[in-house]
Amino acid sequence: MIPLILVIDDDVTLNRLMVGQLNKMGYAATGVHSWAAAQVYLQQHDPHLVLLDCQLPDARGSQILPHLTPDYPVVIITAYGSVKEAVGAMRTGAAEYLLKPINMDELELVIRRTLDTHSMRKEFLYLKEQVQKRKSFMVGKSPALKEVEKMIGAVAPSMMTVLIQGESGVGKELVAREIHERSQVAKHGYVALDCCTMQENLFESELFGHEKGAFTGADRQKKGLIESAEGGTLFLDEIGEITPAIQAKLLRVLETGRFRRLGGIRDMTANVRVVAATNRDLLGMSQEGTFRADLFYRLNAFTIYVPPLRERKDDIPALVDHFISNHDFSRRVNKHLSDEAISKLLAYPWPGNIRELKNMVERAIILSGEAARILPEHITLSDELVPAVTSAAVTRKEINLSFEQTPTLEDLEKHYLHLLLDKFSGHRGKVARALGISERNVYRLLKKHEFMEA
Repeated sequence: MIPLILVIDDDVTLNRLMVGQLNKMGYAATGVHSWAAAQVYLQQHDPHLVLLDCQLPDARGSQILPHLTPDYPVVIITAYGSVKEAVGAMRTGAAEYLLKPINMDELELVIRRTLDTHSMRKEFLYLKEQVQKRKSFMVGKSPALKEVEKMIGAVAPSMMTVLIQGESGVGKELVAREIHERSQVAKHGYVALDCCTMQENLFESELFGHEKGAFTGADRQKKGLIESAEGGTLFLDEIGEITPAIQAKLLRVLETGRFRRLGGIRDMTANVRVVAATNRDLLGMSQEGTFRADLFYRLNAFTIYVPPLRERKDDIPALVDHFISNHDFSRRVNKHLSDEAISKLLAYPWPGNIRELKNMVERAIILSGEAARILPEHITLSDELVPAVTSAAVTRKEINLSFEQTPTLEDLEKHYLHLLLDKFSGHRGKVARALGISERNVYRLLKKHEFMEA
């Protein structure tokens, strides 16, 4: 990508000279002569560096810097008489300063150094964050998990779009992170977005960004997550929840590599790898017309199925040890599970998958107190928290089907959800455990059947 440089200087001759020289150096340079003109330019463009004159007709450099330095590296241009002001500007965020008259060799050196420093700083901050967050992504050695790792190893080095499928709580985002870490873009950003927690306009703004004035409250331009993930990976969790309008725009990104910010008039390049995940049947949804078939086939270029925990129970001991070693509260006692406790875990079907196992381990750590061994009595499973978590969660006597006509599956789903809400006084966690799904999916069902405002 050719670096874009904005020159803000009211000296028309010097401005033209610098812009011409920068273009000859291989940069894409543009010049403006006032802060007002620069603001107009910045509404439509995102330069990689700004050259700023300390004294403009309509503003001083010290007033402008707070608007520029959060987003761009800035090199101050100053005359001898205002060196003190330039040094002060560097203390408030400017990267370098140049003295007039400008030496073109020095200009090239300063620009290259500033761009390199800014790039290294971004990469350092990203890697530092990853080191702080880094934990084992794939825990276990079961044949089912080895198959997942085999698929990850095959697709990770490419830039192919990946669709991760599996039940709620199986660790689909961990698979996405593993794909990123093993990819050729691992040193660049990894950005995740949960597609089922936002309204359409907010989701669109978050994903694509927006221009100033695009909607009420949009008081400044905002970059979207596609831009934040520049050169890296964009993970879209619960992709099956996005609306048809967003589906169409995402399809355009995948087909053309182009997108527009909300309220924008110019196309931008989406230089990202897309990894998506869902616990829904996208093929069935595409056949029903609730999910675009063309988008499904774009996402389905390479699919990884993540098995539920009941299909990889051999991994439960390793997962328990991992959660005990990495829990972020009381570490006063080195804990381990007794053989009887492990047997109890192996006999349980784990409807909530790895997420439920993690919650159980953390609860057991608390209940076991100062004891080193976690015993069966310290383990409280969902079928013990909510009596009869199977279909008996609502008894047959309670299911009084009074439909005038033969009910559809939608009718039965809504009726059963209503009974569960009554039985558990609206407690979403208990309803989720009774249904064997996540609270997020309960929230989706409540909206779907209009038990709450959309």
